[in-house]
Order: sequence, then C-alpha cells, then structure tokens
Amino acid sequence: MSVHAEARDRTAIAAFAMRVLRPSAVMMAVVIPLTGCGGGGGSDGAATSLVANSANPPEGIVNPHVVSLDVQFRDKTYRQWAVSFWQWALELPLGPLPHPFNDCNHRPISAAQTGNVWYWATPSSAHLICNQMATTIPAGTSIFLSILDGTSIFLPMFNGTTSLNTPPIQAFTADQLKIASAFASDIRDLFCTIDGVSVANIRAYRTTIGPFSFSAPSPWIFGNTGGKGTSVADGYYLLLEPLSAGLHTIHYGGKFVFPAGVFGSDQAVIAKDVTLLIRVGS
Repeated sequence: MSVHAEARDRTAIAAFAMRVLRPSAVMMAVVIPLTGCGGGGGSDGAATSLVANSANPPEGIVNPHVVSLDVQFRDKTYRQWAVSFWQWALELPLGPLPHPFNDCNHRPISAAQTGNVWYWATPSSAHLICNQMATTIPAGTSIFLSILDGTSIFLPMFNGTTSLNTPPIQAFTADQLKIASAFASDIRDLFCTIDGVSVANIRAYRTTIGPFSFSAPSPWIFGNTGGKGTSVADGYYLLLEPLSAGLHTIHYGGKFVFPAGVFGSDQAVIAKDVTLLIRVGS
C-alpha cells in the first residue's frame, strides 16, 4: 500500500482513530506503515516531550552491528535520533529527487545526508529490493534504519483528507500518541538480518516519542501546503554501527495487522519485506 492511501481507506482509518480517543475506548488502532530511503544526522530539532522506550534489550543479548538502546551514540539517544529522522523525512522537498517514502532506487542514499549518521527508510512494499551500491557510503558512517513505525496515520489523516492543504498544520497531543502506540502494538513478525546474521530480540528496539516539531515545505510528502506542525512516533528502529568496507546486504521487514472493521469486514495485513544493498568505502 502506498503512503498515499485511497480516500475511502483514509476515511475508514480516521473514523477508527476517533473511536480510539473516546474516553471509554480501549487503546487499539491501526496505522499505515512508513519507512523511506536516504537522511542527515546533523540536525537535532527540539521535541516537546520524549517518552521512554517500551522495552530495553535484556542483559546477555549482543548484536554486534547494532547500537544498544540504553546508550547514547554520537551525542544522541535512540529517541533523539528517531526525532531527527522524522524531522528530516517530513521536511524533505518532493523534487527534484523522489521522496524516500515514494522511491528507494532513484534516490541515492547519500541525498540530503549530513553528518556521520545517515537515515534510511523505504516505501511500503511486500517485496522491495533497494540497490544503493552505486553510492559509496563513507567509512565510519552509521545508518539509522526505520523498520516499521506507526506514525503516518496522523499527518495525512487525522482531520480528513484535505486538512493539510489549509495551514497551519494540525498540532497533535498525547491522545495521538495513544493511537500511534496502538498501531505499533499491532506490528507482527519483525525481522532484520545484516549480511545473513539475524538481529536478536528485535522487538526490544521499539522506540516511542511524544510530540515533536517539524517544518514541512510546500508541497510536502503528505499534502500541497506545508508549514509548521508537530507529530508523534512509535515504532521499531535500528541504529547500525559503522560497517566494514565492502558490500553489505540488510534484509528487514514485518507486518501490520489491521483489525476487522478498518479496511472491511475482515482483518487486513500489510507486509513489508525490504532488501537493502549497500557499499561502504575504506
């Protein structure tokens, strides 16, 4: 499914989200998945609040290529890197290169990247191969990998399909974080392998962040008119330590499980399976 869902699907999700926010409602919801290609690890936009990670890797779990959730890496925590990732993604223009949420092969991974942490995410697809080997990633560069996240529901959907065409962009509160967290709780069958080695205990890498600010261009990925706004996020991210020189394969994905009544009378499943091919310089 594209991040630009059809109008009837947007209406269904928006109506379901509103039911979640009723005082008597159980905190259950669903989300359209977002993950893209390309970023920049230099900017550290302000977040109005940062919510604790929902889990921490237990002692004894060691992933040699993945930064631990409980440490700062290059002066930022996972939550701060997640905020920076979303600000980068939401503030990208739609041209001349395609937006990472729309295309992962015709936009080099180096595009709009600054600093020594690069961001990566992709369009939602059940089977996607992103060949980025034509670009050499500088030695010592880390990759912030967005696997699955429950964020995109809010920006295009919460006040209807045309709300973003009338600035200022809707500001979001902790109520929307309830929905995003419910969406993230419906993610299933997560996986990631780096050069064939599985990341252990991947569900421990869930990261939740409260409202953060961004400034979208016009047009932007979710509408014709941008402006200043806020959003929330809850999902799974991996911050990869610098990989050795040479070619590498990163394979990751999972599923969003939409309860019956959102896209129809039956349960709906949106699968994501991405293979990223990269080259690291010496």
